Amino acid sequence: MAARTSLNREILRLAVPALGALIAEPAFLIVDAALVGHLGTTPLAGLGIAGAVLQTIVGLMVFLAYSTTPAVARRFGAGQPDEAVSVGINGMWLALGLGAVLAVIGAVSSPWLVSLFGASEAVAAQADEYLVISMWGLPAMLIVFAATGLLRGMQDTMTPLWIAGLGFGANALLNWLFIYGFGWGIAGSAAGTVAAQWGMVAAYVLVVQRLASRHSASLRAQRDGLRNTATSGGWLFLRTVSLRVALLATVAVATGVGTDELAGWQIVFTIFSAAAFALDALAIAAQALIGKELGAGDEQQVQRVLGRTVAWGAWFGVAVGAVIAALSGVLGIVFTGDPHVAALVQPALLVLAVAQPIAGVVFVLDGVLMGANDARYLAIAGGLNLVPFLPALWIIAATGVDGAAGLIWLAVAFFGVYLLARLGTLGWRVRSGRWLSAAA
Repeated sequence: MAARTSLNREILRLAVPALGALIAEPAFLIVDAALVGHLGTTPLAGLGIAGAVLQTIVGLMVFLAYSTTPAVARRFGAGQPDEAVSVGINGMWLALGLGAVLAVIGAVSSPWLVSLFGASEAVAAQADEYLVISMWGLPAMLIVFAATGLLRGMQDTMTPLWIAGLGFGANALLNWLFIYGFGWGIAGSAAGTVAAQWGMVAAYVLVVQRLASRHSASLRAQRDGLRNTATSGGWLFLRTVSLRVALLATVAVATGVGTDELAGWQIVFTIFSAAAFALDALAIAAQALIGKELGAGDEQQVQRVLGRTVAWGAWFGVAVGAVIAALSGVLGIVFTGDPHVAALVQPALLVLAVAQPIAGVVFVLDGVLMGANDARYLAIAGGLNLVPFLPALWIIAATGVDGAAGLIWLAVAFFGVYLLARLGTLGWRVRSGRWLSAAA
């Protein structure tokens, strides 16, 4: 009983600060939107386009955190903190290189990227202005990903929370100063965010320098370390691509179903995304703990962590599902104030509520396999999960079903077919035991 309580506390110690740091990330965009919104609808529309481009790029690069955490955790668990810190530093160097390349390409191609959205000339000009400046914050964002992965691997999720919180505060203050104090308009919002991002990098560099000094780790990039990080990260990048394909395909089908249905799907998916923050925090805790115990060679403790985090994921999913079900009749009103939309989305929200325990287990199993460095399998499974899902979407589009029924079937496809496919591929891998050898 004492061991179980201790493990529960360890999970909470990692998961709760991780949740706070995860919430801070979208808060940057919320602050930007709130401040830019007071400039008028044209700048706000431009921010929407620029934000969509940036979120896509950054979302695809999140593997820098997910590949660094388990690599660091395994060495930390094996009693090799010097190598653990060195691996994390290699991840930061890789992030700097990738970010620099993406920043140059992104700044040059910004007008073309914006033109893909077919916006008016005035909106496109605002989007391009914001995007060109924001691209120079890309290296900082990616370094923050890698540095966060390093600290998570060292079983520290509190420091990233503090840095994210300070970054959020600096972002709000600088945006207000640059937009209204200096009169820079939307360019001030981009400049403020870029400055805050590089400030976060400075904070992480100080923290990592202390870690390197404490554990006698090299601050230089190492060729083998960079290659290993890039290989593992490459597989996780492919996994992320498969997730993006699923999301974009769902939005595309929702768009074809109808305008009201697309707005309804946005509400449903926003609620799902909000719940995903807490589930992601559990996945991060599982990732860090699994990596550490595998590094220590304690397979019995690995199995304990697996069982406990899966149970946490399932029960949290039940709790969140109950809340979503209870609020399903009013959430549409909260988002739109339109009773028609509220009635339209309620059945789909009930499908989402029922699926939350499945989502909880899926997120945790994802973290477990990442912690075991089973990146290649995760990439393959990502492709396999699309095999039943994309035909299900095609059937919905082909039948032309719309209204509440269309949203229900869309929710069944994403929260049923797709999530169950992920549960099947991840669950099979965990039951097979082959994931344990992947860490070697």
